[in-house]
Amino acid sequence: MAKAAKTALRRGFTTGACATAAARAAVQALLTGAFPDPVTIALPRGERVSFPLACAEMIGRRATVGVVKDAGDDPDVTHGALILVSVVPGPKAGGIAFRAGAGVGTVTRAGLPLAVGEPAINPVPRKMIAQTIAEALAEHRESGMQDTAADFDVTVSVPNGEALAAKTLNGRLGIVGGISILGTTGIVIPYSCSSWIHSIHRGIDVARAAGLGHIAACTGRTSERTVQKLYDLPEIALIDMGDFVGGTLKYLRNHSVARVTLGGGFAKMSKLAAGHLDLHSGKVRLESESLARMLEDLGAKDLAAPARAAQSGGEILALAEKAGVDLASLVARRAREVALAAVGGGMSIDTVVCDREGRTIGRAGP
Repeated sequence: MAKAAKTALRRGFTTGACATAAARAAVQALLTGAFPDPVTIALPRGERVSFPLACAEMIGRRATVGVVKDAGDDPDVTHGALILVSVVPGPKAGGIAFRAGAGVGTVTRAGLPLAVGEPAINPVPRKMIAQTIAEALAEHRESGMQDTAADFDVTVSVPNGEALAAKTLNGRLGIVGGISILGTTGIVIPYSCSSWIHSIHRGIDVARAAGLGHIAACTGRTSERTVQKLYDLPEIALIDMGDFVGGTLKYLRNHSVARVTLGGGFAKMSKLAAGHLDLHSGKVRLESESLARMLEDLGAKDLAAPARAAQSGGEILALAEKAGVDLASLVARRAREVALAAVGGGMSIDTVVCDREGRTIGRAGP
């Protein structure tokens, strides 16, 4: 039987692009009395794309437009969310004012690229919205219509946004009341997990702004709870890095703190110990060969062959523990060496390796 051809993953659009499209349609309706459907906008890299309107309403001098977020084939929590934008003329010479409607968060902690009290509409989406409004005004004037002031109040809302935000890291970042309106290119690349990496960076920024000298970046909730209890760390010091240890360490290289603890399960930390900075199972498989060589380094040469034939990290760990060989501590030490090399010095780094029950089975560092 012939193999089925691989289908390219479909790209989608960010919440920022959807909000920009909705804002463009709303402003155009205020200017002309008609909603463009579909509405076309320019993305930051110059590409022009069109969005169908999910809803559109004009009440007096308020135009409200909804665009449904299509994340393509990316497993984004906001896929299918309705991004609503309401636009009204603002006070003269007031420029464009952004407001958080229901389901869009508000910033409550320093360290983010927005001031405390501001709606969580990130700088690039704000710029995109301002530019598309300016474009709409320019086209309106070129058509011979009378001059119109560029003063608008723009309110972004997301029905069910607060519930969606509970599935994100917004609460830990100090963004309360809903989701963030994000995006730097307007495009969502499937499985790029850009929003997760964005949250890692912002989490580090918030911890630094709060003056914390010790943060913990962990691969999952089990290791996070273990490390938090071990060092009595506040919630704001915890960074959920998932598989993105490389992205975390790269950001820390230029945004350092005094001390970083890296925590994870045995299998994930074994991959880091072998020199891998992306720990996703789709990127790198279990390092059986590397663990077998570590066992040989520990003098347990008789365990090397069974380790190479093992199907899981847990199986290799069980072999070592049954023989009384402290493999987890060597994994912790090697993982720490890789992390230190990645950040290039200047920070104190320690590593914690946990088992599935959250018990600490290996540690290295100060």
